[in-house]
Amino acid sequence: MERIYLKNVGVFPFRSADEIIDYAEEHKGILVAINAEKVMFATDNTRDIINNNIGYCDGSGPVLALRKKGFKEVCKVAGCDLWLLIAERFRKEKSFYLVGASEEVNKETVEKLRIQFPEIRISGRRNGFFADELEKQALLDEIVTKKPDVVFVAMGSPRQELLMAEMQRVHPDAIYQGLGGSFDVYTGRNKRAGKWWSDHHLESLYQVLTDPKRIKRKIHYWRFAWWLASGRI
Repeated sequence: MERIYLKNVGVFPFRSADEIIDYAEEHKGILVAINAEKVMFATDNTRDIINNNIGYCDGSGPVLALRKKGFKEVCKVAGCDLWLLIAERFRKEKSFYLVGASEEVNKETVEKLRIQFPEIRISGRRNGFFADELEKQALLDEIVTKKPDVVFVAMGSPRQELLMAEMQRVHPDAIYQGLGGSFDVYTGRNKRAGKWWSDHHLESLYQVLTDPKRIKRKIHYWRFAWWLASGRI
């Protein structure tokens, strides 16, 4: 499959969540949710991680940009949906490791997964806060020892991408996925935009309306939209 570049950030024009999962199972690597912010704020380091792994459209901006480039069937797949589809697909055959969120949220996420998918095999978990490098090294050592097939990391960008790259170096034969705040959504602590907002590419507006403090961050989404409309992407 051809990787398409938006401001030097590579994105695959996947047409469905199943296509993403099939590709990740065959190639292994880090699944990176690409939205306008990841394109606008990519550093040399994060850009290399994305371009050497599996970027997929998680936001409306990249979807519209790829459609403008002729990939009419490309679809948006929210990371907070994709990880559960991966869990459902591989619950009987693969092992999982969960990193991220607070200790309480992480533990509750594992408990809820085991109820939703009774067959799931979770080989380990830990929260997303490291007191020092020794704690992070302990995680890397456990990844090497347990060799999970799928690792979910919910820490926010770019921390999760940088950590997944470190884990990938010591254990390359796994599917990794960065989840941002998905554990908090899964456990009911945070709400996400509904289908109407998503269908009309207005998730950013919903987030500003429900949390006005995020407006400074969302300005960059509208900057992306301006670049898209003016042909700079």
